[in-house]
Amino acid sequence: MAFLTRNTFDYRCRLMRRMMDANALDALAFISSDFFQWATNFHVDVQTWERPIAVIVPREGDAFAIMNELSTHHLRGTLERGTMWVGAVTVYSEHPRLGQRAPLRSQWAEALVDLVRQRGFGAARIGVETAGGPLARTASLLPELKLVPCLREMRELRFVKCGEELAVHRDAGVLSDWGQARYLENIRPGRRLQELDFTLAAMISEEAARRFPGENAEVRCMTLSGPASASPHGDGMPTGATIEKGHGVVNICNVRLNGMMTENERTFFVGKPTNEQAALYETARAANEAGAAAAVAGNPVSAIDAAAQAVIEKAGLGDRILHRTGHGMGVQGHEYPTTCHGCNNDNNSTASV
Repeated sequence: MAFLTRNTFDYRCRLMRRMMDANALDALAFISSDFFQWATNFHVDVQTWERPIAVIVPREGDAFAIMNELSTHHLRGTLERGTMWVGAVTVYSEHPRLGQRAPLRSQWAEALVDLVRQRGFGAARIGVETAGGPLARTASLLPELKLVPCLREMRELRFVKCGEELAVHRDAGVLSDWGQARYLENIRPGRRLQELDFTLAAMISEEAARRFPGENAEVRCMTLSGPASASPHGDGMPTGATIEKGHGVVNICNVRLNGMMTENERTFFVGKPTNEQAALYETARAANEAGAAAAVAGNPVSAIDAAAQAVIEKAGLGDRILHRTGHGMGVQGHEYPTTCHGCNNDNNSTASV
């Protein structure tokens, strides 16, 4: 699967315009890196807290953006390749220039307001993730402009994927499965976890180069072994940690392909598991299957968590539940909707398969 095409952009634009119609908005403004990529297909290469960016998607007309000059050559390349969906981009400068002057970082808000005014949105209603942060000064610079916080509605735009997005997800998943097979071949007592992770990431990157040359495959591997595996994100002491016989091992093998993330986690035992390990594993497996069975169109997303939790509670292990069953996937590894009851600000959110 190659980079997402304008077919995906058109699909997302239809979702955005439908949402704008429902909320009486003239445009949407995205300033976070994940929403910026979702709306433009540009792999954001700056930290937005120090180099803010924004893309404005009108209900009618073409989108436009403001970006930092650090992205100049990256942006030029994506425009030439046709992978960047927004062609009207204003670039602001890191430092004052004597010639070819551009707005400065300190003038970012003024530059954005000028763009908005020039495009005819000076008195518009624009939906935003938040009216604070880099957008905070716009209210004083352009009092007629109405910024409408609508993060919940924006998140819902990313719930349901089109066919092209799903194809990228699946390609990433197949590659991560390949990595898990290599992982199983490389587990051995005494092996250092970080060395194993970097080795596997290198192997997956080589395989990605064979499958997707010239595309963008980002790989992350992390292994937790023994007591540390009880902490889902590690115990903070990975350096020098090793796999030992009898350990339970939990790993992740995540691939983000062309801006779409796939998360792949497995549990292994080094040697024969104890009776307790086997019983815990079988409970988790049964809970996983129950959650998957509840992931059907029309069901509340929280039903997935409820089905898995019921299995664990029945096994007498409810007091060990410290983690939700799952979450959405997309541009980021953790996206809405989440399976936690009430966490989506909408108890009627439904799963779609």
